[in-house]
Amino acid sequence: MNHAGQQRTAGAPPRARIETLESLREHLQWAIELEHATLPPYLCALYSLDPERNADAVQVVSSVFVEEMIHLALAANLLNAIGGKPCLDKPEMLPGYPQRLPHGDRSLEISLVPFGPEALEMFLRLEQPAPPGAPAEGDDYETIGQFYDAIEQGLHRVCAQLGEQEVFSGDPARQVTADHFSHTAGRLPQVENLDTALVALTEIVEQGEGTPRGEVWDGDQDIFHPGRNEVAHYYRFVELKLGRRHRCGDTPQSGPTGEALPVDYGGVHPMRRDPRLADHPLDSPIRIAQAEFNRTYCALLQSLDQAFNGSPQLLGAAVGAMYQLRAQALSLMEMPDGDGRTAGPTFEYVEPALR
Repeated sequence: MNHAGQQRTAGAPPRARIETLESLREHLQWAIELEHATLPPYLCALYSLDPERNADAVQVVSSVFVEEMIHLALAANLLNAIGGKPCLDKPEMLPGYPQRLPHGDRSLEISLVPFGPEALEMFLRLEQPAPPGAPAEGDDYETIGQFYDAIEQGLHRVCAQLGEQEVFSGDPARQVTADHFSHTAGRLPQVENLDTALVALTEIVEQGEGTPRGEVWDGDQDIFHPGRNEVAHYYRFVELKLGRRHRCGDTPQSGPTGEALPVDYGGVHPMRRDPRLADHPLDSPIRIAQAEFNRTYCALLQSLDQAFNGSPQLLGAAVGAMYQLRAQALSLMEMPDGDGRTAGPTFEYVEPALR
């Protein structure tokens, strides 16, 4: 639990209250940047896992990654619905790691590291539930839930000022819907009014920290284990940390009491922490492979940008690029990089003309 959040009282002044439609659009662009910032760390942890020795961990981390992609799409749907223009293909999306969450708590630093105890602690901090009664925070937010609370309050406030029809003026053709996403129980609803906007916000927050606040479950069925409820992201990482699954009746206080969830920390590529292109000379095979990965990743960002800006059918191309990325990342993680470490992807921005 976030001790900083507990120190702030319910009567404390709100951080960056969202009062205008312009501010609401700005914060939803921040939401896109926030959701994107989580993707490279999750991908590094996922790609570092040996699927033969860590099949369960691969399943858990990949399920979280797919749902973070859905959250990214939901944030874009929300911004499009209120007449904004999502922007993903820009240098600010890849400022280099380690980095802090856009407009988030400055004490939270996220890095590119292989799967292991450090990665799990980082993910737990990233996904942690807001403390009970924690205030909404539109800037310097301590938890992601508090940031989305501020957006929800802003939606209500701006709709009350301008009228719902004036706020939700976006072109419905720009919406990305469930037709374009699969492999998860998470939903990707079209956003067209306040009610559907609140559904989208609830989907993001509950998948991350549980529903209602204080529960382990996210409200969906587990597609990998039919008949079982899906565990929210935070509690999926608790399961990996403790090596045990949650079962019906478990609570955050009880912890997971179900079947064992084995994790083999030896079955992980020892990727170098926060690699950078500049670590190697221009003609180094590692640097050449890293540059190729970066071109593929930035092409993925370009496809997502186009998909969220009027061409939702291009989402399929973006998903296809994910398979190419995986192959390139796995190749890097088999390249020795000194000190018993291997190389890894750097996630640095490549200008469109250089892709």
